[in-house]
Amino acid sequence: MIIGIDLGTTHSLVGRFGKDGPELFPNAQGEVLTPSAISLDDQGNVLVGAAARDRAMTHPESSVSTFKRWMGTSRETRLGSHGFRAEDLSAFVLKSLIADAEAATGEKVTEAIISVPAYFGDAQRKATRIAGELAGIKVERLLNEPTAAALAYGLQERMDGATFIVLDLGGGTFDVSILEIFDGVMQVHASAGDNRLGGEDFLHVLIDLFVTEMKIDLNALTRAELALLRTRMEQVKSALSTKDRITLDIDLQGKHHIWEITEARFQRSSESLLQRVRAPIERAIRDAKLSPSDLAEVILVGGASRMPIFTRLVARMLGRLPLRHVHPDEAIALGACVAAGMKARNEALEEMVLTDVCPYTLGVGVSRDHGNGRRTEGHFSPILERNCTVPVSRSESFNAIEDNQREILLEVYQGESPRVSNNVLLGALSVKLPPRTKVADSVVDVRFTYDVNGVLQVEAKLLSTGNVEELILQNTPGVLNEDEVRARLAELASIKVHPRETQANLATIARLERVYEERLDLRPMLDEWLSTFMAHLESQDLAQIDRVRRELDGALAEIDTSPFA
Repeated sequence: MIIGIDLGTTHSLVGRFGKDGPELFPNAQGEVLTPSAISLDDQGNVLVGAAARDRAMTHPESSVSTFKRWMGTSRETRLGSHGFRAEDLSAFVLKSLIADAEAATGEKVTEAIISVPAYFGDAQRKATRIAGELAGIKVERLLNEPTAAALAYGLQERMDGATFIVLDLGGGTFDVSILEIFDGVMQVHASAGDNRLGGEDFLHVLIDLFVTEMKIDLNALTRAELALLRTRMEQVKSALSTKDRITLDIDLQGKHHIWEITEARFQRSSESLLQRVRAPIERAIRDAKLSPSDLAEVILVGGASRMPIFTRLVARMLGRLPLRHVHPDEAIALGACVAAGMKARNEALEEMVLTDVCPYTLGVGVSRDHGNGRRTEGHFSPILERNCTVPVSRSESFNAIEDNQREILLEVYQGESPRVSNNVLLGALSVKLPPRTKVADSVVDVRFTYDVNGVLQVEAKLLSTGNVEELILQNTPGVLNEDEVRARLAELASIKVHPRETQANLATIARLERVYEERLDLRPMLDEWLSTFMAHLESQDLAQIDRVRRELDGALAEIDTSPFA
């Protein structure tokens, strides 16, 4: 079975293309949204999803979320006695999603198509593939999230010849893509984005406003208080999508705080973030050589796209109301399911060619000779410009800078700056030159080949001898190499993950403990609920446990959805 996965910053989803179209699979709690959160319990066992998210309140030192932002870096998070990279943490989420898919269908998962932000660079895409490998699954293809959104909306079936823009504002990333559908081909014309902009950043605006006005020192708060503040501010941000004014009651550092925030003030305070939203939209339209009037539709996806301040900005910029009739949290996953159905050649789907673009400019570092013996180094010479259609293969010629040079070192960079010091070094390739080679005889033809999965192959041919050196960029800085992946696999295999059938009960316990910590006024009742539920768990009466858990989840949901005055 081939599945589609949206591995998100805040939530992740899994599904497939079934007989009735794309379908998403529920997790052990019956929800299709699985929080991208990991926690270790007191025995050092791994919890994934809702239980981990709620344990972040009561056990912040052993819980983590939003780790998608660290993909492609060497950052490590300590949980208990273990150190985890973003690939490890993502692998736990992927394993949980795979278990959900297999539980829903009774079939073995063999392959997966995983969506990634269109603006993910080389290192981040490789890290995503490695996470799949650590989870024990073959990642057949990485699908750019805006392309997935277009598939979810079925635009390939009803907008032939049209050009449209997809804006994906998720928890941690913002993606912009301009696509055209013509005669069975969905072609990306331009991509832009910001890998450090999402709902998390708007959440931090609210937190900063609150602590400034209440004269609270964030550094003086305990981890549990920080987790509580974050949870309540997430509720405030969500409520501001439907209300003009919110009043928050919260206890911190032994004091009761009452704080009011209006949607208008939230917008004013978020102006710097909204300017960051504008920049990629303008850049993508400019790169595609279009104007807003050329766009047939504007599509919004991603959980943070619900914010009215975002929707209003987009409508003003592009001169029309956007489409939002597909659930913004589910659109990317549904599109990944459609792509999985295409890969499986499902007869219900028309053949569709999905093209993409290279999100960043790729090139090499060079020295420049200015005459009279003056030479400057560190210049960037592009070979593949950003937003060129992939797969693509292009070449440029370079030569030594002086006679009798013994080698030419080709350093490969990714970025948009004319100086390599401001770009990302992806790797290096050395071309050996014969002894006593003149500059005129040292011409090297350098070819870059970039495929749809973001794999870059560099080939350097010395024209005087015909010798060819090749570099397939696998060992990107910050990304695990093959030996490190094997070591990680062995280490993760020794860590116990709670079985799927226990996840729902663990999530309810974690939620009870989290609400108990939040609500002083309800503690006697919550304590009674918790002790009663634990007694039912001891009975091992599965039907009774399931009934009580559902009742508790309903009661806790009611408490969670009415936290404001």
